[in-house]
Amino acid sequence: MGQLSHISATGEASMVDVSHKPAVLREAVAGGEIRLAPETLALIESDQIAKGNVLATARIAGILAAKKAGELIPLCHPLPITHCGVDFEIPASRDRILITASAKITAPTGVEMEALMAVSVAALTIYDMCKAVDKAMVIGEVRLISKRKGGPASEPVSQ
Repeated sequence: MGQLSHISATGEASMVDVSHKPAVLREAVAGGEIRLAPETLALIESDQIAKGNVLATARIAGILAAKKAGELIPLCHPLPITHCGVDFEIPASRDRILITASAKITAPTGVEMEALMAVSVAALTIYDMCKAVDKAMVIGEVRLISKRKGGPASEPVSQ
């Protein structure tokens, strides 16, 4: 495991200085899930949740969250992301919604936190919109899937 980049030589938290790094294309993909009852999923799919269209609202919330990651995470650089996408998949088990978010930017630092924030807030939005009908929902497995630095032919950076 490498050295923590947000800790100074004296042990103090500090923002990493990226001013010397070149701006390059960067992309990150994150994933997560929300487990819920099949009945709740049926209500979402038939647009029967009282608060409105759950997945459309969660998608917008996730994108908005990605744009605000630098405001909410103390040492995260504020980044003008150039793209964020949030997608949902319902597996055959019909007991969860899988959430995937991608974020892109040309900058001297990566967009992992933005992608992770998009997944997290999309899941929280689903939870908020469905909590009246499903008290047992569980958000989990939020993780970074991949990150890229450089052009489109670059390899994912290993975790």
